Amino acid sequence: MARWQPEKKDVLDALAAEIVSLYAGGRVVVAVDGMDGAGTAPFADDLGVALTATGRSVFRASIDDFHRSQAERHARGADSPEGYYRDSFDYSTFRRVLLEPFRMGGSTAFVTAAFDRVRDLAVQSKWRTGPKDAILVVDGVFLNRPELAGLWNYSIWLDVPRELAEERMLGRDGPTENVERYRGGQELYLSETSPRTAASSIIDNRDFEHPRRVFADSC
Repeated sequence: MARWQPEKKDVLDALAAEIVSLYAGGRVVVAVDGMDGAGTAPFADDLGVALTATGRSVFRASIDDFHRSQAERHARGADSPEGYYRDSFDYSTFRRVLLEPFRMGGSTAFVTAAFDRVRDLAVQSKWRTGPKDAILVVDGVFLNRPELAGLWNYSIWLDVPRELAEERMLGRDGPTENVERYRGGQELYLSETSPRTAASSIIDNRDFEHPRRVFADSC
């Protein structure tokens, strides 16, 4: 029997409807979490479109725009899984200039990007404001780690087999000498945090055009 393949728009519209039903007013922060190669950025972009269609104002951000400097990221060694998991991102700045002021609402301004990883430089802050019922959608890796616990109203885990995720990374970034850095860092995250358990919903994202919601007790 052929496996049922839901249409992406239907899955995204259902998620958007669930989020706005749960949070009919006020500021809402949504995380789209997943391992490297899971497709968090395009999924978050599409979810933002679906949420906008409900009539809410939507802002997008990525943890990738809150990296630490290369010297800090590689302080434990360029191949270190510990370094990748523990030192890649500046969570203090992420919370201070984005998550906490956004959640305050009102006229409080927030910043959606603080660091340019390619140039290895801090970026000039661009302070933004939004209406009291705005939604922020954040994508990236490690979003359900302890430093960010309690900051998400709703979180999504994109489920993808490691082999497929690494194949996608190879196609996106080309060969890398640091495969074990990324693989080991992801394994640390999975073992220490159990993001599937922390997520509000789990999406099988093996097929970008046919994501499928699954449930932890049936996986």
